[in-house]
Amino acid sequence: MKTDDLQEKITAQNGRIWAQIDLDAIRFNMESMHASTAPGTPIIAVLKTNAYGHGALSIATELEKIPYVWGYAVATFEEAAALREGGAAKPILLLGYVFPYCYGQLGPLDIRPAVFRPDMLRQLSGAARAAGSEIRVHIAVDTGMTRIGITPDEEGLSFVGQVLAAEGIILEGMFTHFARADETDRSHTDLQLKRFRDFEAAVRERTGYRIPMVHASNSAGIISFTEANLNAVRAGITLYGLWPSPDVPKDIVPLRPVMSLYSRVVYVKDVPAGTPVSYGGTYVTSGSATRIATVPAGYGDGYPRALSGKGYVLIRGKRAPILGRICMDQMMVDVTDIPDVRENEVVTLIGRDGEEEITMETLGDLSGRFNYELACDINQRVPRVFVNG
Repeated sequence: MKTDDLQEKITAQNGRIWAQIDLDAIRFNMESMHASTAPGTPIIAVLKTNAYGHGALSIATELEKIPYVWGYAVATFEEAAALREGGAAKPILLLGYVFPYCYGQLGPLDIRPAVFRPDMLRQLSGAARAAGSEIRVHIAVDTGMTRIGITPDEEGLSFVGQVLAAEGIILEGMFTHFARADETDRSHTDLQLKRFRDFEAAVRERTGYRIPMVHASNSAGIISFTEANLNAVRAGITLYGLWPSPDVPKDIVPLRPVMSLYSRVVYVKDVPAGTPVSYGGTYVTSGSATRIATVPAGYGDGYPRALSGKGYVLIRGKRAPILGRICMDQMMVDVTDIPDVRENEVVTLIGRDGEEEITMETLGDLSGRFNYELACDINQRVPRVFVNG
């Protein structure tokens, strides 16, 4: 099916708002990152928060086909269980603290928890014995994020020894997380990497055990710190074609945005000068008559209310400024300079229309928010339409 025909079909099948997810872009971004890492380096695809709002199960289904994708990383047991229930077969790593209520299911479902607390380790060992299964774990090491993880010192070495001795527990991996790899100043990340590598060497010397998977690089690390890629990397925001920060170079790993967001015009009216628009009348029309289009999308869908009076949408390849406050389910835009706009026309909230493009980064700059946050906040009221080919 031709691109124009496909888009027409998608538009006809969807109502007030929809997010289009380009699975070809997912594969393109993964291939770009794979090309920048050393041969044989497995990639862990980070699918937490419903794949940063993009649709975790459908993306996992696509990634199941790629041999160098080791598996997935999520934040919660529920996220991991949903992937398993949906048919995802590759390993799943839980990046945060895992609560005891699910310990008995980790082994049977082949879900790997991050460990960093002795009480958690004891409970996991007990759960593994009770279930008659083994639980593979990854030790989290705090080298400078100050979030979770053991300290890379004698106390940390003692904990590693406890993990190796725990019945029913297999030490499969060890990881740390960079706090500032997306900054121009490399010094903090260099220090974190040194602490981590020194600790891994100390583990080998003390225990004689070489941990199979040692990973540090997040998305920014994959691009800017190839020396940190070790023997696995974690691809998060870059998997979705978004940049970790403005300071991360854009000429090393090419990326394509995965999500576009669309709505449509449902009402067009002409109003005279002096007409207040939306709640609070914060915008009042001026000059001659203003043509206003109502678009049924709002902050109830996760579109930022902070774009009120600042943002714009695209209609017929032209910018239509948002007038007044964005409502929970609707917004009003100025189409005075876009001739012949009619009801039911497609409106681009995020994405490309002709020569114009609205990116998550653009909306982040305008709203004072983070591109990660924008993607994650497009909520489940917005249907996802997955396209490829």
